[in-house]
Amino acid sequence: MKAVILVGGQGTRLRPLTVGVPKPMVPLANKPFVSYVLEHLRQNGVNEVVFSMGYLPDGIKSYFGDGSDFGIKLTYAVEDHPLGTAGAVKNVEQHIQDGDFLVLNGDILTDLDLRALVEFHRQKGASGTISLTPVDDPTAYGLVRTGAEGEVLGFLEKPSWDQIDTNLINAGTYALKAEVLDMIPAGVEYSFERGVFPRLVGGGLFGFSSDSYWMDIGTPEKYLQAHYDILEKNVRTAVSVCLNEDYVCVEGDVRLEAGAKLVPPVIIGAGSVINSGARVGRMAVIGPGCVVGTGSVVEESVIQADSMLEEDVTVRRSIIARGAQIGPGTVVTAGAVVGEEATVEGNNVLANNIRVYPGTVIKAGTIRF
Repeated sequence: MKAVILVGGQGTRLRPLTVGVPKPMVPLANKPFVSYVLEHLRQNGVNEVVFSMGYLPDGIKSYFGDGSDFGIKLTYAVEDHPLGTAGAVKNVEQHIQDGDFLVLNGDILTDLDLRALVEFHRQKGASGTISLTPVDDPTAYGLVRTGAEGEVLGFLEKPSWDQIDTNLINAGTYALKAEVLDMIPAGVEYSFERGVFPRLVGGGLFGFSSDSYWMDIGTPEKYLQAHYDILEKNVRTAVSVCLNEDYVCVEGDVRLEAGAKLVPPVIIGAGSVINSGARVGRMAVIGPGCVVGTGSVVEESVIQADSMLEEDVTVRRSIIARGAQIGPGTVVTAGAVVGEEATVEGNNVLANNIRVYPGTVIKAGTIRF
């Protein structure tokens, strides 16, 4: 079975991390996020994938190429204007019209059993099968009502508590028959959620419920949580092997100076330097080529590649993007995000979900939250 990965969105909720980087290429535990999606597909027996792209497609193409280095055959299609989830699949019809196929949203981290989904889809003779996952707060989502055999009975968009009779939501992975493509108009914006699936209710649409791990990484908060879940092995990924039993993953040559401390779980990228008196972890990911200065502390945070933290910097529950520089004595905390190549000079305090956009320079002592 072939698969289509939808990677056309601009990732606006994840800004400033996605200003110059397509969301699928934002690093998750030091690898492009969408590489986890490809690994998941390959592990489930899928070896042909079509990327349906829009925003900043070149970075994806140049990294993955024809897919041979990743054990998978890749094809690319770029939409010239937004086509929606279904329109984006219609746009790649020539590559998938010879049988059933999978569709995956490109911003979902999951270890869903795709083989079981496909088997369910075929046993039911379904036209379409939607993966479903339970959530704690159903009022924040559109709900999917199903019958005793898994048939989809209808949809309920962001209900009040007195309307709720299920906690199952669309988990963003679908198995579809090729005939579904005939329901999608070509060249216009059209969605599965509001266009195709409501029309299929009563006509062979099923829901496959699973309690597998599921996370939409579309916001900085969810992006951080996905890192925590990888670090704690709440989701099965290739990184789990590197973490081993001690939950410390050192990915290559790392200089750990005397008196520096790693507190598991932690991941340290190749070529990084952790200076004396620095403490990294728990729940921290340091990208390749980073420097963590003397006396600095990084915990519950992500520091992307080639970033510099000078002495006595504190980073807690925050994100520092690639190539940023953080000056001495600065505190970055409480959901702050510092964009690529930004410079935050010494003695600043960034907190309260502040967003620093790429290339910004914040002078010493300017911000004191």
